[in-house]
Amino acid sequence: MAKVAPTKANLIKAKNSKEFSEKGFELLDKKRTVLIREMMSLMDKAKKVQREISQTFKEAYKALQYVNITMGINNVEELALSIAKEEEYEILLKSVMGVEIPKVKYSKGKLDTEYGFFRTNPVLDIATTKFQEVKYLTYELAEVENSVYKLAMEIKKTQKRANALEKIQIPKYERQIKFIEETLEEKEREDFFRLKKIKSKKK
Repeated sequence: MAKVAPTKANLIKAKNSKEFSEKGFELLDKKRTVLIREMMSLMDKAKKVQREISQTFKEAYKALQYVNITMGINNVEELALSIAKEEEYEILLKSVMGVEIPKVKYSKGKLDTEYGFFRTNPVLDIATTKFQEVKYLTYELAEVENSVYKLAMEIKKTQKRANALEKIQIPKYERQIKFIEETLEEKEREDFFRLKKIKSKKK
């Protein structure tokens, strides 16, 4: 520990620094708790969306296989070109304890295709609808996974700062306070005995 001059001014300074560090640690601890809670909630959501994607993919591919069998792969490929590739979507940002996490804004459009009823069957509509659902679920999953990653990075940073205060800064000021207080007390005792001695000599 770097020695500080054992003065009352330095004692006040060390106490103020310790108090400031303790308040900083409390704030970081609260922030970490909120971020962890938010991240755990999003992780649960990510698992749910992943399950939904997996199930919807199975249903979509099953329908697509049936369409390929009943209509022929070449016909299906031709008709697939008439399906709109992508709807408009927007990436917005929301703040959670100062962390910017994404929000994918999109509207679920009604199935709108250019193909007619000729050479098609209802299963093609089912397959198209299911793949459209997968796309929307993928938007959700991308949003959630990106948010979880950003929150995890911020939690790591917050933990590091909180540890630095708890394990290094606060103990350092506690040692300084103890050293100064003990030194000042010793000095007061010495002054007291010296004064007592002078008084007894005068008598």
